[in-house]
Amino acid sequence: MLRTPVSERRLDILEWLKDPVAHFPSQRRGDLTADGVTADAVAAKLGVRRQIADTHLELLADIGLLRAKRIRRRTYYRRDEVRIAEVARMFEKGW
Repeated sequence: MLRTPVSERRLDILEWLKDPVAHFPSQRRGDLTADGVTADAVAAKLGVRRQIADTHLELLADIGLLRAKRIRRRTYYRRDEVRIAEVARMFEKGW
C-alpha cells in the first residue's frame, strides 16, 4: 500500500465517497450509499475517461480502501470505513 503513489484524484474520490449523495447524481440502479458509485459517475465528476476512473477505483479497491460490488454489468464502489480506520490508526501510532 505504501508503494502506491499519492494522487490528488484518489484523495478526491475517497472524500467524495464519504457522502456520495452530496457529490453524485442518483443512479438508475443501486443505492449511492449502500451499493456505491459507478466508474462512469466518478469519471464524469473527475472529467476523465471511464478507463482512467477505473484505474483509480481498482487501485483503491486492491489496497482495501474501497469495496467493489457487482450489480448486473456494472461495478459499484464504496468506502471500506473499517479498513480506512485501521490504516489511520497505523499512521497515528507512527508506523
